[in-house]
Amino acid sequence: MRFGFLIEPPFNYRLNDGTVTGCDVELAKTLLADIGELDFQPIETSFAELLPGVADGRWRMTTGLFVTEERKKKAAFSRPIWALSDGLLVKNGNPKGLTGYRSIADNRDVRLAVIHDQVQHGSAVQFGVPDARIQIFETYGEAAEAVVRGTADAYASVARAHFGFIEQHPKSGLKVVCILPEEKEPSYGCFAFAKDDNAFRQSVDDALNGFLGSKAHKAMMAQFGFNSSEVDLVENRKR
Repeated sequence: MRFGFLIEPPFNYRLNDGTVTGCDVELAKTLLADIGELDFQPIETSFAELLPGVADGRWRMTTGLFVTEERKKKAAFSRPIWALSDGLLVKNGNPKGLTGYRSIADNRDVRLAVIHDQVQHGSAVQFGVPDARIQIFETYGEAAEAVVRGTADAYASVARAHFGFIEQHPKSGLKVVCILPEEKEPSYGCFAFAKDDNAFRQSVDDALNGFLGSKAHKAMMAQFGFNSSEVDLVENRKR
């Protein structure tokens, strides 16, 4: 059972021995075992290839993605598996005094890093950040390195991914600025499937309905930094 993922802790990452883990990986493994899919094969790819890969059969399921109308044209999605707020990865001390997308739009000296086609790129544009100040990368590591080097002043992604990165790279000299819900509400992520793989998607949803919000689920997510209130958001959210 091939599972497309990209390196983005705490959702998916490799341990020192090469083992792939993360909250999306462990949740997928649990659900798939529940429906009898025991041969779990995680396949690393880039963000840009996740949906094309599920569409052409390179993998049958992907790591969690935010659902947009454009993405619905390319894939089908499970019910939500997590709810996340955006955040900015900046240098310690937050030298530009950034608080969110509006502060980036208002400061002509700020250069923003984003991942190609991720929701945060669209959010930055909606808040008025001009294309000329947006740097587009293919991987999390490349965007984070741009902030470390100082070629970008901030990297917009989900705050949880930034916290996971800093936990793995405590000497990076970076910190997270969480974007408040007053500026942008938390967004929901879902596993993706081929549009015609309806029976498989439904079986995963059925397993999710029985697992989300359980003690086992909360214990699993706690290992990767999620608290009970964050888990409760997805337990009560309908697809």
